[in-house]
Amino acid sequence: MPAASPDALADCERAVTASPDRLYGDSRTGLFVAYVPDFSGRTARSRAVAAVVPLPAPAATPGTVDPDGDVSSNRSGSALVLPLALVGCAGALAAYAHLKRKRRASTRTTPRGGQEGWGEPGRPPGTSLPELDRRAGQALVDTDDAVRTSQEELGFATAQFGEDSVRPFQDTVTYAKGELTAAFRLRQQLDDAAPEDGVTRRRMLDEIVSRCMDANSRLDAESADFDRLRAMERNAPEALTAAETAFRALSGRTVTAAATLAAMRERYADSASAPVGSAVEQADDRVVFATRNLDDARHSIEAGDNARAAVHVRAAESAVGQATTLVDAVERRALELAEAAGRLPGSLIETETDLANTLGLLEGTEQGTSTAGLQDRIARAEEVVAHVRQAQAAGRYDPIDALRRVEEADAVLDEALAGARAREEGESRARALLDRAMLCARSAVGAAGDYITTHRGAVGSEARTRLVEAQGRLEQTGALTVLGDAPGALAEAQHADGLARQAQSLAERDVRSFGNRFGPGGVSEAGNGLGGAVLGGIILGRLLGGGGGLGGGGDFGGGFGGSHGGGGGAGPGSFGGVGSRGRMDGGSRF
Repeated sequence: MPAASPDALADCERAVTASPDRLYGDSRTGLFVAYVPDFSGRTARSRAVAAVVPLPAPAATPGTVDPDGDVSSNRSGSALVLPLALVGCAGALAAYAHLKRKRRASTRTTPRGGQEGWGEPGRPPGTSLPELDRRAGQALVDTDDAVRTSQEELGFATAQFGEDSVRPFQDTVTYAKGELTAAFRLRQQLDDAAPEDGVTRRRMLDEIVSRCMDANSRLDAESADFDRLRAMERNAPEALTAAETAFRALSGRTVTAAATLAAMRERYADSASAPVGSAVEQADDRVVFATRNLDDARHSIEAGDNARAAVHVRAAESAVGQATTLVDAVERRALELAEAAGRLPGSLIETETDLANTLGLLEGTEQGTSTAGLQDRIARAEEVVAHVRQAQAAGRYDPIDALRRVEEADAVLDEALAGARAREEGESRARALLDRAMLCARSAVGAAGDYITTHRGAVGSEARTRLVEAQGRLEQTGALTVLGDAPGALAEAQHADGLARQAQSLAERDVRSFGNRFGPGGVSEAGNGLGGAVLGGIILGRLLGGGGGLGGGGDFGGGFGGSHGGGGGAGPGSFGGVGSRGRMDGGSRF
């Protein structure tokens, strides 16, 4: 088959790009298209089959997630990739489709021009619970993306115009966050061990959708006024200058972050740097994408096309913002590990002291009194202390994990000693335990939050739900600390820590599944930053354009197309709800 020319799709691009939208609208089947200059000697069908990677779809199992074990999924149905060979105007297209009609909303979709079915007025009253559950999960993901994107662009507007000018929009985002948080907490209640009856479950799912609709409506209502404030097309040269300034401030930090990550990997166990293990690579990917878009914006301004320039500036802003978040995450992780390593020796001494006191308590127990519970606590603490001491002696260990384990074991001993201690001593010990627990919880919540923010193009509702619950528990820890309830605060901090680690584990699972759709190497082998922009949720909608595309110089060397509803080409997300956040199209090609 002859190789396709660079302009092979020029005469039929509209038909090619409209088909995925029509397919998704009719059957909720997402069609992802990649086009290549040639098939490297293969037939169209064999080239398509070679690109297929089956996606695992875990069976639906209720319950929680063990951060150190397997992740259970709340998805139902099956996941399948089908090869398609499309032969038409260009003569050659390799494609594959991921069927997701029956998947629940722990998987990711990105609406362009509306609420993709979950917010439709007049929804049939007889909607099945599984379908309502799917819609509620999708509503959470879409609304969370809208709030995150709005908050990010609000930051650029604040830097440009000052806090007073953006206060009405900040109030809108704050309101939307409140509604979204309430919706996530309803989802968490539904996911808890205690099951709800069908009527209660339906009411709660309806409320989730309703709150998400309310949050999006408020954001959508302000989007036009926000556009008038930023006036991106009119102010494109100024916006470009501001974006370039932010880019220059970031450039040197990525090199420093790479060195910091390398030092962490050399000094600590692999698990210590794992939460930020891909952060530098992802930051570099966003920098590449930002560079391309800043260049395109500059050329567009020189050509007098400010509308096109505005789209590229907005894409660059988002990429710079995410790269900054990723670099910050690496630097913060290094500081947290150093702090944990500094606290660990004292924590071990305190735990060993409590062990000795608990052994004394055991010896003084009256004959005939059961001591099984006390003996279990002692055995657990002794095992933890011995394991941590051994890890320290070996050289490379994980200070945060070690501190967490020692703190948890010591807290169990502290409960046993509570009655034997003076009140002042007991409060002092509780505060010391709380300080260590807070360090672990803040680290876990921060790491999960950064990961989900910068990978939100792939992360579903389950991970986001656990993160919001963890953030709420961490806030409650602070409130209880102010009230002087150290034991209660300690319990909340430990709960926040566990939930955040669940969120991280679930999010990583989603990202792995997302990457599998694109074959070996996932979405990161584009070489042009586009894969990272999709993964980060920077680019919305269909990505089918000329020049480069997702594949770069690799196996899929042309563009990448996908349909998630709505019309128009690919564009960066903007301030607004799901009905307006994809409005920056401008005919741009990424």
